[in-house]
Amino acid sequence: MARPKNKEELLQQSAESYQKLLDLIDSIPKEKQQLAFPFEDRDKNIRDVVVHLHEWHNMALDWYQVGMRGDKPFMPAEGYTWRTTPELNLVIWQKYQETDLETAMELLNKTHHAETEIIAEHSNEELFTKKYYKWTNTTSLGAIFISSTTSHYEWAMKKIRKFKKAAGIK
Repeated sequence: MARPKNKEELLQQSAESYQKLLDLIDSIPKEKQQLAFPFEDRDKNIRDVVVHLHEWHNMALDWYQVGMRGDKPFMPAEGYTWRTTPELNLVIWQKYQETDLETAMELLNKTHHAETEIIAEHSNEELFTKKYYKWTNTTSLGAIFISSTTSHYEWAMKKIRKFKKAAGIK
């Protein structure tokens, strides 16, 4: 899928990728959705992938709120740099180990829709002009939301398809 270049494409691709992700998860029998991945990975099951997406939504939403009020957000998170995202992702993984898949899906749905609402409120110029907002540094607001929606959904689907294949799920 080509990277979105405007608001309409971003909203459409985000919605389509999100629905494809939901459909992919739904294509797995309920009793098998809880299975551990039969390969070595930080994420051990579908729930781990879903909460990872949710938490990155939360971070993007937080960056947005902090940045739009005129402050400088910690990106990706306080105490972490882009080079230390593997450590941050491990902390995210640990944070949600007591969360069940159903709750994880509800959390993801909530934050997906929160991001969609924000995207819809902005113009193409606001979304796709690099440095339009000082807090986005050298990138654009749209690029941040592409990373936390469409690109991340594609990553999640790739991982879940790998699970389906490895587990012999049709």
